[in-house]
Amino acid sequence: MTFARRSGLPGVNTENPIALTVTGRVSRAVVADLCVELERALADPGGAAPAPGAAVDCDVGGVTRPDLTLVEAVARLALVARRSGRTLRLRRVPPELRSLLDLVGLADVVALEEGPEEPEGPEGPEGPERRVPDPR
Repeated sequence: MTFARRSGLPGVNTENPIALTVTGRVSRAVVADLCVELERALADPGGAAPAPGAAVDCDVGGVTRPDLTLVEAVARLALVARRSGRTLRLRRVPPELRSLLDLVGLADVVALEEGPEEPEGPEGPEGPERRVPDPR
């Protein structure tokens, strides 16, 4: 499990978003470390201070096997963000994590970024075409 703080280009944007990236398998041992990292990032955002109420981005697209430990981490990160007057926004949320967040009632507590729409390729919006073998 790894996590990192993303920083933007200095002086380019007046709002410097705070972001965490969570990858790998999240264990109970690292949940507290994630919260401490977020608290540090909120205390010293580096560059321009985020606007009040700004979202804290958390990229969870690289997690493996989302489970209730990850849900606990999300809940605790949301609490840390809320205590600082911000909200937690999850990016690249795997479908399994979405389901777990719905199940425990946290889908309404954290903002879930909607994924980009799938481009319509040769297979169309319904999925890949079924090819029938030539009967000859």
